[in-house]
Amino acid sequence: MTIPDHQSTAPGSRRLTRVVRGTPASDGAGVKLNRVIGTQQVPDIDPFLMLDEFRSDNANDYIAGFPDHPHRGFETVTYMLAGRMRHADNHGHSGLMEAGSVQWMTAGRGIIHSEMPEQENGLMAGFQLWINLPARLKMSAPRYQEFPATAMPLVTPAPGVTVKLIAGELEGRTGPVSGIATQPLYWDISLAAGTDWRAPVPATHQAFIYVFEGGVRAGPADSRHDLQQGQMAVLGQGDHLELQGGNEGARLLLIAGLPLGEPVARYGPFVMNTQQEIHQAFTDYQNGRF
Repeated sequence: MTIPDHQSTAPGSRRLTRVVRGTPASDGAGVKLNRVIGTQQVPDIDPFLMLDEFRSDNANDYIAGFPDHPHRGFETVTYMLAGRMRHADNHGHSGLMEAGSVQWMTAGRGIIHSEMPEQENGLMAGFQLWINLPARLKMSAPRYQEFPATAMPLVTPAPGVTVKLIAGELEGRTGPVSGIATQPLYWDISLAAGTDWRAPVPATHQAFIYVFEGGVRAGPADSRHDLQQGQMAVLGQGDHLELQGGNEGARLLLIAGLPLGEPVARYGPFVMNTQQEIHQAFTDYQNGRF
């Protein structure tokens, strides 16, 4: 749903320009997902290429995991809400993602990795976000930033509001992820029922929100919209977003980043700037150069 443009009563307040629900999808070896960005409705939101939510307590939905697969030219961000996921790559790096943890992987010039559930029952839930890299960094060396739940600061900017900082700054505290070209903001926000809060968002950044628990009212007073669990909203221009927790409160992601404004050529796990670079990525992968 595209939302008509209305004049805001609060200067700098970001309006909601589009509201959509995710699309059922599968990836890896058949893992069931809710794809929010990277669909026909919303192909991308520069610099964000894809957002998947995975949530199931049925092992058949996730047990096959994501066996070895390549990436080049972008970053993947995995945020675990529940469950355990073991990851490993072709350079000898491995680790375990547990509830509340984050892995920020910069694939750069190429990496082959796997993400496999380390559980056979119980809830598996979380998100994977793909973020584009600027042309100057697409062939950089791969690297990881990995953090347990305890590394993410919890900030209470107002009564009834808690913000988990994965990336970005709020009230003088900063999320642990650093050195990212798009200067991202990645927040997990919890709002008590009826709580109002103005979330600061850099005016230079493209931004969206995704509600994954409860419901929230978002936008300036004269064009506020109700969002429920499973809905994503693209935000217009401004330097803050007005939020109000619904009757049962809300939990949502607020994600923002500097748009790159560069041409995008993508095919599956490769995201470059030209089709020639995509062909080269296939050649390099087939010849073992990742």
